[in-house]
Amino acid sequence: MGREVVRLALDAGLGVTVLSRRPPSGTSSVHYDGARYFQADVTTGAGLPEALHGADVVIDCLEGQFGKARKNFADGGARLLAAAAGAGVRKAVLLSIINCEQSNAAFYVSKADKERVYANSALETVVVRATQFHSLVTAVFQAGAKVRLIPVFKGARFQTISPADVAFELLAEAVGEPSTERHRTRTIGGPDIRTMRELAEIWRKTTGHGRIVEVPLPGAMGKYLRSGLNLVPSQRTGTDTFESWLAKREDSL
Repeated sequence: MGREVVRLALDAGLGVTVLSRRPPSGTSSVHYDGARYFQADVTTGAGLPEALHGADVVIDCLEGQFGKARKNFADGGARLLAAAAGAGVRKAVLLSIINCEQSNAAFYVSKADKERVYANSALETVVVRATQFHSLVTAVFQAGAKVRLIPVFKGARFQTISPADVAFELLAEAVGEPSTERHRTRTIGGPDIRTMRELAEIWRKTTGHGRIVEVPLPGAMGKYLRSGLNLVPSQRTGTDTFESWLAKREDSL
């Protein structure tokens, strides 16, 4: 997601600084000419003042899905915001997940905890909650296709969205005019709501791989999906459908 934001921001002629624990080398395929790269770590605060010097806005696309990174996810957000305030940054935009506070899944809990950190920041903040990416369900299908199966979670529907569409909204919030509301939350979703089986059928038609098999998804994530908490029918923000997104990547599937 961060790379999509960098690409769009550079295309818009904006000055871009990228903060990473492991910045890419100049010859890397994920290095963008025109962006400045700084090594920094939100879990310790190392390098943050230097990376944030002169910045007007921070767009936080950092992830912490497992282990120590997830445990320190909200605290890392607090360090980033404190350093941003010290550097004179005026606004911070956070990428989050739709209805994360209504799930007991550990990753979603960490997202909700970080949202609360942003809501208490001295900066103006915008939390952009997105539905699941097209790439998430694709990753599930690809994992099963290794054994010629395409797993489909029973009772699950998705409103998947393109990372590029999410990046566009993050950037729009970043460059937008100051708001009278100090802390705001937006929820955005993909253009279509489909069952996971429908998405699997589209993926199989595109790739020619596997047999669709329905499987139960227990636990907090299963409950979250079956309850439709990953859907926002009133906010069909994205324009890149699952089919159109797949078509652009057909050669790599």
